[in-house]
Amino acid sequence: MRTWFITGAGRGFGRLITEHALKAGDNVVGTARRPEALDDLVAASDGRLVVLPLDVTDRAAVFATVERAAEAFGRLDIVVNNAGHGLMGAVEEVGEADARAIMETNFFGALWVTQAVLPVLREQGEGRILQMSSVSGLMAVPTMGLYNASKFALEGLSDALAQEVEGFGIHVTLVEPRIYATDFMGTSLKMSPRSTDYEPVRAALMAKYAGGVPGDPVKVAEAVLQLVASDAPPRRLLLGDGDFDVIVDLHHDRVEQWRSWESVSRAAG
Repeated sequence: MRTWFITGAGRGFGRLITEHALKAGDNVVGTARRPEALDDLVAASDGRLVVLPLDVTDRAAVFATVERAAEAFGRLDIVVNNAGHGLMGAVEEVGEADARAIMETNFFGALWVTQAVLPVLREQGEGRILQMSSVSGLMAVPTMGLYNASKFALEGLSDALAQEVEGFGIHVTLVEPRIYATDFMGTSLKMSPRSTDYEPVRAALMAKYAGGVPGDPVKVAEAVLQLVASDAPPRRLLLGDGDFDVIVDLHHDRVEQWRSWESVSRAAG
Protein backbone atom coordinates (compact mmCIF):
# COMPACT_ATOMS: atom_id res chain seq x y z
CA MET A 1 0.00 0.00 0.00
CA ARG A 2 1.46 3.32 -1.12
CA THR A 3 1.05 6.72 0.55
CA TRP A 4 0.43 9.78 -1.60
CA PHE A 5 0.90 13.44 -0.70
CA ILE A 6 -1.18 15.60 -3.05
CA THR A 7 -1.40 19.38 -2.96
CA GLY A 8 -4.43 21.17 -4.34
CA ALA A 9 -6.46 18.01 -3.74
CA GLY A 10 -9.79 19.81 -3.36
CA ARG A 11 -10.57 20.18 -7.05
CA GLY A 12 -9.48 19.56 -10.62
CA PHE A 13 -6.70 17.09 -11.30
CA GLY A 14 -5.81 16.98 -7.60
CA ARG A 15 -9.19 15.64 -6.59
CA LEU A 16 -9.33 13.18 -9.48
CA ILE A 17 -5.89 11.80 -8.65
CA THR A 18 -6.94 11.53 -5.00
CA GLU A 19 -10.05 9.57 -6.00
CA HIS A 20 -8.07 7.19 -8.20
CA ALA A 21 -5.37 6.62 -5.58
CA LEU A 22 -8.04 5.71 -3.03
CA LYS A 23 -9.73 3.37 -5.51
CA ALA A 24 -6.37 1.67 -6.00
CA GLY A 25 -6.32 0.91 -2.27
CA ASP A 26 -3.65 3.47 -1.37
CA ASN A 27 -3.43 5.99 1.46
CA VAL A 28 -3.61 9.70 0.64
CA VAL A 29 -2.69 12.85 2.51
CA GLY A 30 -4.36 15.63 0.57
CA THR A 31 -3.97 19.34 1.15
CA ALA A 32 -6.36 22.10 0.18
CA ARG A 33 -7.09 25.69 1.01
CA ARG A 34 -10.66 24.52 1.76
CA PRO A 35 -10.35 21.08 3.38
CA GLU A 36 -14.14 20.72 3.60
CA ALA A 37 -14.20 20.23 -0.18
CA LEU A 38 -12.95 16.69 0.49
CA ASP A 39 -15.35 15.80 3.30
CA ASP A 40 -17.25 13.34 1.10
CA LEU A 41 -14.10 11.44 0.20
CA VAL A 42 -12.92 11.39 3.82
CA ALA A 43 -16.24 9.87 4.91
CA ALA A 44 -15.94 7.08 2.35
CA SER A 45 -12.22 6.40 2.71
CA ASP A 46 -12.14 4.10 5.79
CA GLY A 47 -9.41 6.24 7.30
CA ARG A 48 -7.17 6.13 4.22
CA LEU A 49 -7.58 9.84 3.44
CA VAL A 50 -6.21 12.56 5.69
CA VAL A 51 -6.89 16.14 4.65
CA LEU A 52 -4.78 19.03 5.88
CA PRO A 53 -5.28 22.75 5.26
CA LEU A 54 -2.42 24.35 3.36
CA ASP A 55 -1.49 27.44 1.43
CA VAL A 56 1.60 26.33 -0.48
CA THR A 57 2.93 29.89 -0.66
CA ASP A 58 3.59 29.74 3.11
CA ARG A 59 6.97 27.97 3.33
CA ALA A 60 6.84 27.40 7.10
CA ALA A 61 3.34 25.95 6.82
CA VAL A 62 4.48 23.65 4.01
CA PHE A 63 7.29 22.17 6.12
CA ALA A 64 4.99 21.72 9.12
CA THR A 65 2.31 20.10 6.97
CA VAL A 66 4.74 17.69 5.31
CA GLU A 67 5.94 16.63 8.76
CA ARG A 68 2.33 15.88 9.77
CA ALA A 69 1.74 14.08 6.48
CA ALA A 70 4.74 11.79 6.98
CA GLU A 71 3.51 10.95 10.46
CA ALA A 72 -0.03 10.17 9.30
CA PHE A 73 0.84 6.85 7.63
CA GLY A 74 4.51 6.49 8.50
CA ARG A 75 5.96 7.32 5.07
CA LEU A 76 5.47 9.18 1.80
CA ASP A 77 5.81 7.31 -1.49
CA ILE A 78 4.33 9.61 -4.14
CA VAL A 79 4.34 13.40 -3.95
CA VAL A 80 2.12 15.28 -6.40
CA ASN A 81 2.79 19.00 -6.70
CA ASN A 82 -0.57 19.98 -8.13
CA ALA A 83 -1.60 23.23 -6.40
CA GLY A 84 -1.71 26.14 -8.80
CA HIS A 85 -3.80 28.53 -10.84
CA GLY A 86 -3.90 30.17 -14.25
CA LEU A 87 -3.49 33.81 -15.23
CA MET A 88 -4.62 35.39 -18.47
CA GLY A 89 -3.14 38.70 -19.52
CA ALA A 90 -0.74 40.00 -22.13
CA VAL A 91 2.75 40.60 -20.77
CA GLU A 92 2.17 44.36 -20.87
CA GLU A 93 -1.14 44.05 -19.01
CA VAL A 94 -0.13 41.95 -16.00
CA GLY A 95 0.36 43.91 -12.79
CA GLU A 96 3.04 43.22 -10.21
CA ALA A 97 0.69 41.64 -7.68
CA ASP A 98 -0.71 39.15 -10.19
CA ALA A 99 2.73 38.34 -11.58
CA ARG A 100 4.16 37.66 -8.13
CA ALA A 101 1.09 35.69 -7.03
CA ILE A 102 1.26 33.18 -9.86
CA MET A 103 4.96 32.59 -9.35
CA GLU A 104 4.45 32.24 -5.59
CA THR A 105 1.87 29.48 -6.10
CA ASN A 106 2.89 27.66 -9.27
CA PHE A 107 6.67 27.83 -8.84
CA PHE A 108 7.63 28.67 -5.26
CA GLY A 109 4.81 26.55 -3.83
CA ALA A 110 6.12 23.52 -5.71
CA LEU A 111 9.67 24.39 -4.64
CA TRP A 112 8.74 24.56 -0.95
CA VAL A 113 6.91 21.23 -1.08
CA THR A 114 9.81 19.63 -2.92
CA GLN A 115 12.33 20.89 -0.38
CA ALA A 116 10.14 19.70 2.49
CA VAL A 117 9.59 16.15 1.21
CA LEU A 118 13.14 15.43 0.05
CA PRO A 119 14.56 14.57 3.51
CA VAL A 120 11.72 12.07 3.99
CA LEU A 121 12.25 10.45 0.59
CA ARG A 122 16.04 10.37 0.96
CA GLU A 123 15.80 8.66 4.34
CA GLN A 124 13.46 6.07 2.82
CA GLY A 125 15.82 5.55 -0.11
CA GLU A 126 12.97 5.80 -2.60
CA GLY A 127 10.03 7.91 -3.71
CA ARG A 128 8.31 9.63 -6.61
CA ILE A 129 7.82 13.34 -7.18
CA LEU A 130 5.26 14.25 -9.82
CA GLN A 131 5.35 17.89 -10.86
CA MET A 132 2.05 18.91 -12.46
CA SER A 133 3.37 21.09 -15.25
CA SER A 134 1.52 21.74 -18.52
CA VAL A 135 1.98 21.91 -22.27
CA SER A 136 2.30 25.61 -21.39
CA GLY A 137 5.63 24.69 -19.83
CA LEU A 138 6.77 23.55 -23.26
CA MET A 139 5.30 26.20 -25.56
CA ALA A 140 4.28 29.81 -25.09
CA VAL A 141 0.71 30.97 -25.62
CA PRO A 142 -0.09 34.64 -26.28
CA THR A 143 -1.86 36.33 -23.33
CA MET A 144 -0.71 33.50 -21.03
CA GLY A 145 2.92 34.61 -20.71
CA LEU A 146 3.10 34.71 -16.91
CA TYR A 147 1.45 31.31 -16.61
CA ASN A 148 3.96 30.05 -19.18
CA ALA A 149 6.77 31.57 -17.12
CA SER A 150 5.65 29.75 -13.96
CA LYS A 151 5.55 26.40 -15.75
CA PHE A 152 8.79 26.94 -17.70
CA ALA A 153 10.45 27.69 -14.35
CA LEU A 154 9.03 24.49 -12.86
CA GLU A 155 10.36 22.52 -15.83
CA GLY A 156 13.90 23.85 -15.39
CA LEU A 157 13.85 23.27 -11.64
CA SER A 158 12.61 19.72 -12.06
CA ASP A 159 15.17 18.82 -14.73
CA ALA A 160 17.95 19.78 -12.34
CA LEU A 161 16.21 18.11 -9.40
CA ALA A 162 15.84 14.79 -11.24
CA GLN A 163 19.59 14.64 -11.80
CA GLU A 164 20.35 15.61 -8.20
CA VAL A 165 18.19 12.95 -6.55
CA GLU A 166 18.36 9.93 -8.85
CA GLY A 167 21.18 8.51 -6.73
CA PHE A 168 18.82 8.46 -3.74
CA GLY A 169 16.27 6.26 -5.51
CA ILE A 170 13.94 9.21 -6.13
CA HIS A 171 12.24 9.57 -9.52
CA VAL A 172 10.98 12.95 -10.76
CA THR A 173 8.43 13.24 -13.57
CA LEU A 174 6.98 16.37 -15.13
CA VAL A 175 3.35 15.66 -16.01
CA GLU A 176 2.42 17.92 -18.93
CA PRO A 177 -1.32 17.86 -19.70
CA ARG A 178 -3.07 19.96 -22.29
CA ILE A 179 -6.01 22.10 -21.17
CA TYR A 180 -8.79 19.76 -20.04
CA ALA A 181 -12.37 20.37 -18.98
CA THR A 182 -11.54 21.13 -15.35
CA ASP A 183 -12.17 24.48 -13.64
CA PHE A 184 -8.85 25.78 -15.04
CA MET A 185 -10.80 27.96 -17.47
CA GLY A 186 -13.22 28.93 -14.67
CA THR A 187 -12.54 29.71 -11.02
CA SER A 188 -8.87 28.69 -11.28
CA LEU A 189 -8.17 31.26 -13.99
CA LYS A 190 -7.42 34.83 -12.92
CA MET A 191 -7.76 37.70 -15.38
CA SER A 192 -5.55 40.77 -15.53
CA PRO A 193 -7.08 44.13 -16.51
CA ARG A 194 -7.58 44.18 -20.27
CA SER A 195 -6.32 46.63 -22.83
CA THR A 196 -8.25 46.96 -26.08
CA ASP A 197 -4.93 46.87 -27.94
CA TYR A 198 -4.62 43.13 -27.26
CA GLU A 199 -8.23 42.13 -27.93
CA PRO A 200 -7.46 40.70 -31.43
CA VAL A 201 -4.78 38.45 -29.94
CA ARG A 202 -7.07 37.40 -27.11
CA ALA A 203 -10.01 36.77 -29.45
CA ALA A 204 -7.90 34.54 -31.68
CA LEU A 205 -6.90 32.43 -28.68
CA MET A 206 -10.42 32.12 -27.29
CA ALA A 207 -11.78 31.19 -30.74
CA LYS A 208 -9.85 27.93 -30.42
CA TYR A 209 -12.08 26.99 -27.48
CA ALA A 210 -15.37 28.32 -28.81
CA GLY A 211 -16.82 24.82 -28.83
CA GLY A 212 -15.62 24.08 -25.32
CA VAL A 213 -12.48 22.49 -23.95
CA PRO A 214 -11.96 18.95 -25.30
CA GLY A 215 -10.70 16.02 -23.31
CA ASP A 216 -11.81 14.06 -20.27
CA PRO A 217 -9.74 15.04 -17.19
CA VAL A 218 -10.35 11.58 -15.72
CA LYS A 219 -7.92 10.30 -18.35
CA VAL A 220 -5.17 12.36 -16.70
CA ALA A 221 -5.74 10.67 -13.35
CA GLU A 222 -5.72 7.27 -15.06
CA ALA A 223 -2.44 8.13 -16.78
CA VAL A 224 -0.90 9.19 -13.45
CA LEU A 225 -1.80 5.80 -11.94
CA GLN A 226 -0.13 4.09 -14.90
CA LEU A 227 2.91 6.32 -14.43
CA VAL A 228 3.47 5.44 -10.77
CA ALA A 229 3.09 1.74 -11.56
CA SER A 230 6.12 1.90 -13.85
CA ASP A 231 9.55 0.86 -12.60
CA ALA A 232 11.12 3.09 -15.27
CA PRO A 233 9.12 6.35 -15.20
CA PRO A 234 9.91 8.99 -17.82
CA ARG A 235 11.32 12.41 -17.01
CA ARG A 236 8.33 13.91 -18.86
CA LEU A 237 4.83 12.63 -19.61
CA LEU A 238 2.91 14.64 -22.21
CA LEU A 239 -0.87 14.14 -21.99
CA GLY A 240 -3.38 15.01 -24.69
CA ASP A 241 -3.77 13.72 -28.22
CA GLY A 242 -3.94 16.93 -30.30
CA ASP A 243 -1.30 18.83 -28.35
CA PHE A 244 1.09 15.87 -28.55
CA ASP A 245 1.59 16.55 -32.26
CA VAL A 246 1.81 20.32 -31.69
CA ILE A 247 4.62 19.91 -29.15
CA VAL A 248 6.57 17.43 -31.28
CA ASP A 249 6.29 19.73 -34.32
CA LEU A 250 7.36 22.72 -32.21
CA HIS A 251 10.54 20.96 -31.13
CA HIS A 252 11.30 19.98 -34.71
CA ASP A 253 10.90 23.65 -35.70
CA ARG A 254 13.30 24.73 -32.96
CA VAL A 255 15.94 22.30 -34.17
CA GLU A 256 15.51 23.59 -37.70
CA GLN A 257 15.93 27.19 -36.53
CA TRP A 258 19.11 26.28 -34.67
CA ARG A 259 20.42 24.48 -37.74
CA SER A 260 19.65 27.41 -40.04
CA TRP A 261 21.78 29.70 -37.83
CA GLU A 262 24.43 27.07 -37.06
CA SER A 263 27.27 28.96 -38.69
CA VAL A 264 26.56 32.07 -36.62
CA SER A 265 26.20 30.01 -33.46
CA ARG A 266 29.50 28.19 -33.93
CA ALA A 267 31.29 31.39 -34.92
CA ALA A 268 30.33 32.87 -31.56
CA GLY A 269 32.18 30.04 -29.80
